[in-house]
Amino acid sequence: MYSHSYAETMDEICLDERTNEAEAVELVLAMLMRAEARGTQSREAVEALFNLRRLWAYFLESLGDNANELPKELRANLISIGIWVLQEAERVRQGEVTSFAALIEINTIIRDSLRGAEA
Repeated sequence: MYSHSYAETMDEICLDERTNEAEAVELVLAMLMRAEARGTQSREAVEALFNLRRLWAYFLESLGDNANELPKELRANLISIGIWVLQEAERVRQGEVTSFAALIEINTIIRDSLRGAEA
């Protein structure tokens, strides 16, 4: 009845976490795409940037946690990407960048990578 090993259970938990992360990125991507269509000064842009920053703050906190089991080099690379995302989001907010295209592109790559981890 309870034939799952600890390792199998942990694999399922991690899979669920990656699935949740992929879904969160998907939601933010949808917001970014709406914001791209409406413009960087729109209400949609404010909402998208707010949620993008919240998502990446969560990712950065998780990546910086010593309990995170990802390889250190991968964690460092993802932290660098996260810092770039937050900086780019601020440039959009400040009107220095007039498109969400780069943010959409990098978050699409992250989402697809998380989905690949689900398989």
